[in-house]
Amino acid sequence: QVQLVESGGGLVQTGDSLTISCAASGRTFSTYAMGWFRQAPGKEREFVAAINNGGWWTPYADSVKGRFTISRDNAKNTLYLRMNSLRPQDTAVYYCAARPEGLSVNSEEYRYWGQGTQVTVSS
Repeated sequence: QVQLVESGGGLVQTGDSLTISCAASGRTFSTYAMGWFRQAPGKEREFVAAINNGGWWTPYADSVKGRFTISRDNAKNTLYLRMNSLRPQDTAVYYCAARPEGLSVNSEEYRYWGQGTQVTVSS
């Protein structure tokens, strides 16, 4: 069982950078694979990035590869997403998710979810 709370979203301009965070409860965070997903108005939730428990495997969606960086600090029970060169099409609610069974890029396979944080990129 884990509780996830995202923070750090906001309104930025095209080309800006922003880092959002996900704080996790419990003592088993270091054993969970973690992911970032996003959902824009009128669209389905989509994969953004994921990271395995050891932090050495970090797949990204093609749309964010080279611009976004996922990382984790297991000592602080915190997941991060650094977003550079933001575009209006990055506007969405960003959710973090946890999966005890290991890394997946499929949102349907994640067991625990946060409430989301809004990222808005103006054009």
